[in-house]
Amino acid sequence: MNSVGAGPAVAIRALRVERGRTAVFDGLDLDIPAGRITGLLGPSGGGKTTLIRSIVGVQRIAGGSVTVLGGPAGSRALRGRVAYDTQAASVYDDLTVVQNLEYFAAVQGVPRADAERIVADVVAQVGLRGHARQLVGSLSGGQRGRVSLAVAMLGSPEVLVLDEPTVGLDPVLRESLWDIFRALADAGATLLVSSHVMDEALRCDEIVLLHEGRVLAQTTPAQFLADTGAADPDAAFLRLVRSNGGTS
Repeated sequence: MNSVGAGPAVAIRALRVERGRTAVFDGLDLDIPAGRITGLLGPSGGGKTTLIRSIVGVQRIAGGSVTVLGGPAGSRALRGRVAYDTQAASVYDDLTVVQNLEYFAAVQGVPRADAERIVADVVAQVGLRGHARQLVGSLSGGQRGRVSLAVAMLGSPEVLVLDEPTVGLDPVLRESLWDIFRALADAGATLLVSSHVMDEALRCDEIVLLHEGRVLAQTTPAQFLADTGAADPDAAFLRLVRSNGGTS
């Protein structure tokens, strides 16, 4: 999994997105570095999902540009190179874990000769080997989320965009998913992981702090704490919002 050159995996310039007569983003500029885990952090309603949808090319934009791996977001050339895991698990409840993955592997054009091995690999990676033949509809919410993540991992995409993949999960499961994210990044993938849980900032290589459609900061977790003088990410974010004239 090798992202494009030494430049950013995602380059956003003057992005404008409107919801009705309200601008969600009005001239947003942002670069997402390649081969790293970037956390997109901020409260619900701050624009995280809209930004993610813009990056994967499913959001109508009113102006500006979003370039991913050197091409326009959502373009045909990026299919198979960019994966998107939505907040709601995008899998079929009436199929087993393996059947879901085999179906999506076929949709993505994974060669039939390789599909069985690839499916087995991702099932093992997300810790669902013991549930491989179980109907997805009978799984817990956390397990269904892992099936959806496994679908996103099919084909070894270069960029994985994960919209709040760990929200609502127990600490043990969250830990196991972050182990997966780290392994993917170590193998060369670019990950953009959104969350409104500020503690997740500490697990990222770089973080983007988003509030009310504005990027308040793009920094590293350690620098974030150092710059705000706060002891934890929640307190640091509140100080950052207040210093930018906002309210928590």
